[in-house]
Amino acid sequence: MNRVETVIDQALATGMYVVLNVHHDSWTWADVSAAGANITAIEEQFSSLWAQIGTRFACKSSKLIFEPINEPVGTTQEHATELNKLNDIFLTQINKAGGNNAKRVVSLSGLGQDSIKTSQWFERGSLFPNQPWGLQFHYYSPYDFIFSAWGKTIWGSDADKASLLTDFQLFNGNFSGIPTFIGEWDASPTNTETAARWKYFDYFTRTARSFKYSTIIWDNGLDLFNRATNTWTDSVAIDILMKGTAGITNSLADSTIDPASTSQTSSAYIFHKLNDPITAQSVTYLLNGNSLLAIKDSSGKVLTSSQYTISGGVVTFTTTYLSGFFSSSSLPGIKETLTVTFSAGAALKVQIVQYDTPVIPTTSYKVQATDLSIPITYKGVPKVAAVRALKADGTYLADDWTVYLGPLQNARWTLGSWKSEDTSNLVIAASGLAAIQATGQTVTLLVEFFPRSVGANAVNVTITQ
Repeated sequence: MNRVETVIDQALATGMYVVLNVHHDSWTWADVSAAGANITAIEEQFSSLWAQIGTRFACKSSKLIFEPINEPVGTTQEHATELNKLNDIFLTQINKAGGNNAKRVVSLSGLGQDSIKTSQWFERGSLFPNQPWGLQFHYYSPYDFIFSAWGKTIWGSDADKASLLTDFQLFNGNFSGIPTFIGEWDASPTNTETAARWKYFDYFTRTARSFKYSTIIWDNGLDLFNRATNTWTDSVAIDILMKGTAGITNSLADSTIDPASTSQTSSAYIFHKLNDPITAQSVTYLLNGNSLLAIKDSSGKVLTSSQYTISGGVVTFTTTYLSGFFSSSSLPGIKETLTVTFSAGAALKVQIVQYDTPVIPTTSYKVQATDLSIPITYKGVPKVAAVRALKADGTYLADDWTVYLGPLQNARWTLGSWKSEDTSNLVIAASGLAAIQATGQTVTLLVEFFPRSVGANAVNVTITQ
C-alpha cells in the first residue's frame, strides 16, 4: 500500500469524501497547450495512468470521487476540444477497470477549472451516459484581494459582492441542473485585513449555498491550518464558513470598504498608538438580525456594563477598561483577545493592540540573486500589510497602472515579489530583486503595517545596485 492509498483510506474511514486527481501534471507532460505538444503521447500516457488508478482504487468506497486532471492548461477552443477528449479517455479507462467505478461519481474538468473557460468550451461526451458526474470550478477572485496584490487588503463593497454573485450566476446559467462543487477557494490570513476576510468567507459560503454548490477550501499548510500544531490560523473564519454553509446567519465585524480611503478601520481590532492619550473606543458589528449576547476576555470572564456599552451594533469600550492595557511603560503588542458571542452564528474575536512603528534594524541592502530576508521587530500585529516600491526617479517599480487605484494601492508591489510568512522576517523574493536590478536604480520599499494609513506606521527600506 502506498502513501496516497493510506491517506485515502484514513480519510474514508472517518466518513470524509475524497477527490483523487492527476494534480498539476497539466503543467508538465500533460500540457496540451504547449508549443509542439505531442498530443498522441499525452493521450497514451493519460490513458495508461488512469487505467492503473482505476484498477488500484476500483473497489474503494463510493465517497472516493475521481477527477481526471487538476486545472488543465489551455486558452482556446482547440485546447478545450482536446481536454474534452481526455475526459472521455478517463471515463473509458476507469470503467474498463471495473469494481465500483461504473457507479462512482466523477468530477469532470474544464480548462483551468475556470468558470468562464469551462462555460465556453466544456462538453460532456456521449460515452458512459449512466456514469454519475458533475463539474467543479476553482474560484480565486478578486485576484488582488485573494493574493494580497497591489495593496488590496479590504473587501465587502456592494460592487465586490455583485461581482462574485454574477460569476456564480453565469456558471449556474450555463450548467443548470449539473451537480457542481467549488474545488478550491481561499482568502489568506497572510495579508488580508481580518474583518474583510470574515466578510468574504461569509458571503462566499452563503452565495455558494444559494446555488447548492459544495465548497472545498484550499490550504497548503501555509495559510489557514498549521499542520505542525494542528491549529487554525484564523478559527473565526472557519467557524463563519461552517455556520454559513449550514445556513446559519453570521454577525460580522465591520471594516473599511472604500478603496479610495487614505486609512483603514476594522472592528476586529482596537488599536492604540503608544503614548497617545487613552480614550473610549468603539467597534461596529453588522448584526444581520442577531443580537449580541456577551463579551468575554481570554480567561473566560464576562465583561460588565462598566467596561463597555452597546447601542445597536456599536460597542464602545470605556476609557477605564482600556487603560488597563495601554501605558507608555508597557510593551507594544496584542494585549488581549476578546470573544464576542451573538444569538446565532459564529463568535467573533476583538484583539486589543497597543502599537508603534515596527523596527527594521538594517534599512539598506544591496541587490542580490537569491531571496533576501529582512529582520523585523514587530510592535503590534505581527505581519506586513503591503509593500510600496518606488524607483529613485520617482516612478513605480513595476505596476505603473496602480496610479489609477486608491492611495493605499498606488505603487504597491504584488505579493509574489515579497512575502511575510513568519513573525520575524520580510522576504524579498529573488524575482523581486531581479526586477529591482533591471531598473539600474536604487529602489525604496515602503513596508506598511496594520493599522494602515497613508504615510504612517511604515518603514523605508532601500535596495541599491
